[in-house]
Amino acid sequence: MHRLTLRLIALAVAIVLAAPAGAAEKLRVGKAQAQQFAFVPLDVGVAAGIFHKHGLDIEIANFGGDAKLLQALAAGSIDMALGGGPTIAFVAKGTPMLGVAAIADAPGTIMLVVKKDGPVKTEDDLKGRTVSVSTAGSLTYWLAKELSRRHGWGNDGIKIAPLGTPVAQVAALRTGQVDGVVTETNTILRLEEEGVGRILVRFRDRIKDFHVHAAFASRALIAQNPDAVRNFLAAWFETIGYMETHKDETVAIAARVAGVSPSVAARNYDEIMPIFNRTGHFEPKALAVLAGSFVDMGLLPEKPDMSKLYTEQFLPKP
Repeated sequence: MHRLTLRLIALAVAIVLAAPAGAAEKLRVGKAQAQQFAFVPLDVGVAAGIFHKHGLDIEIANFGGDAKLLQALAAGSIDMALGGGPTIAFVAKGTPMLGVAAIADAPGTIMLVVKKDGPVKTEDDLKGRTVSVSTAGSLTYWLAKELSRRHGWGNDGIKIAPLGTPVAQVAALRTGQVDGVVTETNTILRLEEEGVGRILVRFRDRIKDFHVHAAFASRALIAQNPDAVRNFLAAWFETIGYMETHKDETVAIAARVAGVSPSVAARNYDEIMPIFNRTGHFEPKALAVLAGSFVDMGLLPEKPDMSKLYTEQFLPKP
């Protein structure tokens, strides 16, 4: 811990010494969830001075889910948004934004946890039982339904209980009101560390072609300041590279941001670093799965023309 503290101090000094003389441009960036590890690169890049190096002064805003994130973007309160991949469907629904980068692929940021001493021992035991998700029509809802379909049980082989926040879902699991919880990894890894939960399903192992998280830019920002979008993405992907070689610093920041123990943050690092997209490019197979999920989740009545929902013009050149 002492060595890590010294390294963080040295990093801060290096940032001050390396800072450019000119004033950085303010960019307001929203995160759908403060604790989501897939969005931690924003905090790491700010702490490491990477965004500042690219001429940006990042103002971070945290929201309680994608719906509130999109409300802020539509209202002009933020310039860019980091949210779930399925959020791209809202471009088709009229939200004034475009997807500008795929930032995480297979859904490794979401798992299904059961009680360690509960009745569910294997995935087969889930048939006919109840698992909680955040809301009806959410990504967690779709993943639970997709798990049922992939087992050949149809849409309703697993009963779904939309219970809202991870706190409410965990309470229901502890009291036996549900047999499993589908939620983000910080909550699940904390339950496992406490000896209460056991990871039953890692969705990244079930669904390979996907974009679980993406970056979005408001149409106003794209029209008025396209260089800011370009600089943001350059800094973002440079930060991913930094995180790969600076695990200790990344874990320390993730633990602080998410309010979890360093051991949980370290496990989250190991779980999620492999699913980060290193180029930002949207893959055709992943887009096809996403398009189908929009209909399954009731977000859209039919599959949209996905090419109209995103642009790759701001991605760093190889």
